[in-house]
Amino acid sequence: MQDRTYTADAEPGDTVTVAGWVHEIRDLGGIAFLILRDTTGKIQVKFEKEEMDDDLVETGLGVHRESVIVVTGDVEEEPRAPTGVEVTPASVEVLAEADPQLPLDPSGKVDAELSTRLDNRTLDLRKEEVKAIFEIRAEILRSVREAFRSLGCTEINTPKIVATGTEGGTELFPITYFGREAFMNQSPQLFKQLMVGSGLERVFEIGPIFRAEEHNTPRHLNEATSIDFESAFADHTEAMDACEEVVRAAYEGVAENCQKELEALDLTDEFEVPPEEFPRLTYEEAIERINATGELDEQLVWGDDLPTEGEKALGEDVGSHYFITDWPAEIKPFYIKDHDDDEQLSTGFDMMHPRMELVSGGQREHRYDHLVEGFEQQGLDPEAFEYYTKMFKYGMPPHAGWGLGCERLVMTMLGLPNIREGVLFPRDRQRLSP
Repeated sequence: MQDRTYTADAEPGDTVTVAGWVHEIRDLGGIAFLILRDTTGKIQVKFEKEEMDDDLVETGLGVHRESVIVVTGDVEEEPRAPTGVEVTPASVEVLAEADPQLPLDPSGKVDAELSTRLDNRTLDLRKEEVKAIFEIRAEILRSVREAFRSLGCTEINTPKIVATGTEGGTELFPITYFGREAFMNQSPQLFKQLMVGSGLERVFEIGPIFRAEEHNTPRHLNEATSIDFESAFADHTEAMDACEEVVRAAYEGVAENCQKELEALDLTDEFEVPPEEFPRLTYEEAIERINATGELDEQLVWGDDLPTEGEKALGEDVGSHYFITDWPAEIKPFYIKDHDDDEQLSTGFDMMHPRMELVSGGQREHRYDHLVEGFEQQGLDPEAFEYYTKMFKYGMPPHAGWGLGCERLVMTMLGLPNIREGVLFPRDRQRLSP
């Protein structure tokens, strides 16, 4: 609509055409008000019944909530109106009538279960606080792209249909690919490593990943968005430096550009950009601190993975974003390089929010013989990954990188109770539609 004015831009004295959804109608007898909502906010439309054409009044006040309408009229100052102005309509056109029986209330006056909201996501996003989550998510992605470019990265897009899984044959979704078995990719890990051996050297990708895990928790998804980084001629410490910079950039972008959205979520006062340096704890220090909290029934020992309860206890103890470094080599993937002076320790790291893990990364094994040996130690067939391993024969530089879960970043940044709140159309064990 070329002549359309957004509600936020309507000024007293203007004659405007505004378009949007019927948010609410209040009929007070001789006078009635229709609240019209668009992407920028709301505006009040005033109907003085005795002074207006009957057809105009009937059209404006007979329409159901959430119908799409166009209103043309004069804007006047009105301090009692929600936004300080109101429109006296000269015409009202109904573009799309809404069913009077809505599956949920977009005004938010009546709560709906999360499952109902996800079943009706289009209606759900008409609520200001829900829309705010996805405006913030968009800003996070814009900010991290900008941060990657400042780090000298090239954005890449890698295949999501693959012949073998990144971490072997578990947790894979099989598909039929022209009569052959293929899989949905778990991670761009192997492809981004191949890229740092090319002329690109430093790359990033933001794209979907697929995990056939049978989790059914508030923090797991079967399709997620991964924010990935990989750099040639870098070690694990430099990768952690880049991780800090990118995560801080996401927070800084939201703080600078999303004040309206933070206000809608009632987060204005408590939103903080993380400090410049995240604490770095070794795995050994982490299990010692977890054990010292006394929160676990059994003490952790070297080689244990950290249980959810342990992560929570440590997160409360640290109280900020932090890294866990120097994990046991035996519990990290085959492509993670061990320390040169201690093969029992890997260069793998995790970056944690106090609530949960956000990032997994490390320096990669760039030496062909050691890489093949790592495959064999984890029970994987190196020949199945020849497209990957053979490139390590042709001059693969030392390199490091990480993957960050976008949805977990959104969830922890905004304090969302369920990761599905930060996904438009989540995919989990139960949900395949919409």
